[in-house]
Order: sequence, then structure tokens, then C-alpha cells
Amino acid sequence: MKSFFQTIKNIWSIEDLRIRIITTLSLLLVYRLGSYVVLPGVDAAALEVANSGKAGGGIMDLINIFAGGAFSRASIFALGIMPYISASIVIQLLGMAIPYFQRLQKEGESGRRKINQITRVLTIGITAAQAPGYIATQITNNPGVVPDSSGMWWFSTVLILITGTVFVMWIGERITEKGIGNGISLLIMIGIIANLPSAFVFELGSRLGVGGTGGIIVILVEIAMLLLVIVVSILLVQGTRRIPVQYAKRVVGNKQYGGVRQYIPLKVNASGVMPIIFAQAIMFVPMTLAGFGEGGAASSWVINVFGNPNGFGYNFTFFLMIVAFTYFYTAITVNPNQMADEMKRNGGFVPGIRPGKKTAEFIDDVMSRITLPGSMFLALVAILPAFAALAGINQAFAYFFGGTSLLIMVGVILDTLQQIESHLLMRHYDGLMKTGKIKGRSAAGVGMAG
Repeated sequence: MKSFFQTIKNIWSIEDLRIRIITTLSLLLVYRLGSYVVLPGVDAAALEVANSGKAGGGIMDLINIFAGGAFSRASIFALGIMPYISASIVIQLLGMAIPYFQRLQKEGESGRRKINQITRVLTIGITAAQAPGYIATQITNNPGVVPDSSGMWWFSTVLILITGTVFVMWIGERITEKGIGNGISLLIMIGIIANLPSAFVFELGSRLGVGGTGGIIVILVEIAMLLLVIVVSILLVQGTRRIPVQYAKRVVGNKQYGGVRQYIPLKVNASGVMPIIFAQAIMFVPMTLAGFGEGGAASSWVINVFGNPNGFGYNFTFFLMIVAFTYFYTAITVNPNQMADEMKRNGGFVPGIRPGKKTAEFIDDVMSRITLPGSMFLALVAILPAFAALAGINQAFAYFFGGTSLLIMVGVILDTLQQIESHLLMRHYDGLMKTGKIKGRSAAGVGMAG
């Protein structure tokens, strides 16, 4: 405990780090306060009553978790940072297929600025497309929530939602530039964590309150299982397979370069949470198509299977899709040929493997072998909330037993702690840990998805 307080003192004694932490906390506070500001013209009390009668689960609950509750409250930040995430994914995919974006990625800082500008413009376009749909499906379809839904109200509400998303995007970029950690990831994480206290209190009430089942023993078992899942998630995020690389000796002038052995850390889960996000998006396509059906046997079967996120059919399909998307996303983000060419240009080689094509084949073979267990572990973590819900845990608290929420929290916390530790070590202080090393996604090595 004494060393913990000493570490906190060391962190606070570094002026630059102290300013960055205060800036980050201040901007996160602004974001949380804004999530409670309801859109003009919306009756918040009537909306809360309407939402209380809706069944839980599904994509809307997941979006609401990422938005920290702003989605269900019809806040000015209701769409949050998700349009920016969607735009970033689109730009990332375009960078793999369109030569113009590939050139921008190779232009260094100037190319990165152009890509960021295109991403911002695309974010505005996506928000403008999503805002009317959000208003129609989440606000105006509830009687009495909007007393005056005139055309001017629609226009101003869409404009406010676009402005709110742009402001949230600006907060995320300022945190990345002036604060500590990745701003966009921190905004998502703080939205997820904001739901944890209320979900845990509700679970306590269902176990310890009047008519509760299980008692304190069940609560302790649930906490122990949650900690175990967090440990497994940390192992999944940090797991690497190190490939040794030997560099030939080179003499330039009076200095000698190379002659040392380094390692390429290949991530067991090189795709991050992207396979889960892709799989979740695809899983709602059958439900959407079934909604346009005429109520036949096929449509009813699809609704029964894919409309139950805790059912066997849904989770079995979800599991297989995550495994498939993990291989797909790893294949398009990790380029063994490029890695082999860069090693060859720098005079590096894998001991026992011929440089060039043979090295690329070796890296590809290693990635194929480690991706299988990585994808299966990722898929297992993704469907754990269903097992938690079937065990009697309320749906809101069950979301924290796995899935995208837990993996995002683990990854972002590790990244932020790694940056704090870097500031401490740079100024000759002890790190956050006496032994070992914190490895976040930024230190993941070649081919890690951001």
C-alpha cells in the first residue's frame, strides 16, 4: 500500500503528466454532463416511461451501453462517438482496396492529416443519415414524448445531433493530443463503465432485496467469475508469439550496426474487437429481412432464433462468425510479404529461414496457427454474457461478463496505464509494476488493429 501511494505521488509530481491527467478528466466530465442534456422539445419523463416498458437486450441496448445511456435518454450526445467509429472503419477498409487511400497512408504526417479530415467529413455524413432514423425509431414513435414534432423541430434536432457528435469527436481528439490515452477509446470506455454501478446495484437488489434469490454467496461467486473473465481477457489482449529476427552486422564509418537479435511480437488476437463488431452487425441482417416478410413460417423461425441473444442458435452462429471474421480481419491487417520485405531490406532474417518468400510463408504459417486459438477464445469471451444471463444474472450486469464491452475496457485501461508508465520511466521513476511490463495495444507489434 505504501508503494501504491508513492507511485501516485510520483505521478502527481510530474507537471506534464499531472496536466494531462487533469485535462483528460475535465474533458471526460464535460462528456458525461452532456450525455444528460436532453434534446429540446423532448419530454424526458414521458420518454423514460416509454423506455421502461420495452424489452431488454438487442443492438439498441448495446449502442446505449457504448453511449453511456445517452442513447436512451435522447441526449444531445445520443449518437455519441459511434458514427466516428463507423467512418474510421470505412476509411480503414478503403485503405486496403483503393490506391488513393493507400498512397495517403504512405505519405506520413501529411497523409494522416488528410485521412483524418476525410474521416471527419464522413462522420458528419453518417451522423446526418443516422439522426432521422434515430429520431423516428427511438423518440417520435413513442406517444406523448414530442408534443410538437413539426418540420422545424426535426431540422433543429438533426442539426443538434450532428453538432453533438462533432463535439464528442473534438473531445476525443483533444484527449489524444493534450491528455493521456486514446481519446476515442476512453470515451467509449467511460460510457461502458458508467453503466456498471447501476447494473451492479440492480443485481444486488435482485439477490439481497425483498424476494431476492441466492444471497451474498451468489454475489461473491459472480464477482469471482467476473474477475476471472477479466484475467482471461487480459491474457487474450496481451498474448503474443515472438518470432526471433537476427540482423547482420554492418559497419558504417567507425560505427557498427546490427548483429543483435530482436523479436517480432505477433498478436494472438491481432484483430482486436473488430470481428465481434462485424459479426454483431451481420447478425441483425436476418432480423431486418424477416421484418419485411409476411409473417410466414420462415420469418417466424428467423425471429425466434436470431431474436433471442441468449438462445443456442444465435450464439452458435455468432461464435462461428467471430472465428471466420477473425481470420478475415487478420488476413487483411497482417501482411507477411511486407514484413518479410522490410526485414530483408534492413538486413534481418529469421534464423533457419531463407529471407524473402520463405520468410513470408513462415510468418503466414505462424499467424494461421496462433489465430485459431485466438479466434476461439475471442468468440468464447463474446458469448459469455449469454451464459451469464442464463445463469440468472440480470441482462445489464451480464454484459460485463464478456463481449465487446469487457474487451474494450481491458484494452483501453492497459493502453492508458502503459502511457502513464512510460512517463514515469522516462523521468527515472519506478513504473506502475515492480515486476513485469504493461503491454497495451500500442505496443502490440506489427499488424495490430487500432
